[in-house]
Amino acid sequence: MTVMKPSLLNITEKARKLKLLILDVDGVLTDGKLFFDNEGNEYKSFHARDGHGIKLLRQTGVEVAIISGRKSNSVALRMKSLGIEHVYQGHENKVSAFNEILQKLDLTPDQAAHVGDDLLDLPLMTRVGLSIAVADANFAVIERADWCTQLSGGGGAVREVCDFIMQAQGRFDEILTAYLK
Repeated sequence: MTVMKPSLLNITEKARKLKLLILDVDGVLTDGKLFFDNEGNEYKSFHARDGHGIKLLRQTGVEVAIISGRKSNSVALRMKSLGIEHVYQGHENKVSAFNEILQKLDLTPDQAAHVGDDLLDLPLMTRVGLSIAVADANFAVIERADWCTQLSGGGGAVREVCDFIMQAQGRFDEILTAYLK
């Protein structure tokens, strides 16, 4: 099935409207690998640049939320360290969590973007203003996304998205200037 992709100009226009970035965890903020020790403790690896990108994006006024089908203490700890307040874990029905976040923040679906990697993300990706797939996402997700990152999940894809949104909204240069002083 061939799906028409929006032009870069159209994607940039969609990004200008964003007030909320919703992220999946496994396969987006991580590389999707799950590590367990002999006691059943789960370990995840998060990319430092993704975290910094999230912090910078939040400084520009764009909210960040997590909606994940799995539940993990390491995710809760990482999101707390990033200051992310909207963390929904164990939500295989991501649409209900999405609707709750929109209501809490008084936003419309076109003011939200979602970054996903697998079929579980499709119901949400079809409802947001800008749908994004990471480079190593399932082919069906890539085909249906408005935009696909160059970087893989857990490998800086979220930072790529954050930078793109800040650039589209004309906020990246002010962030950059703060580091050049």
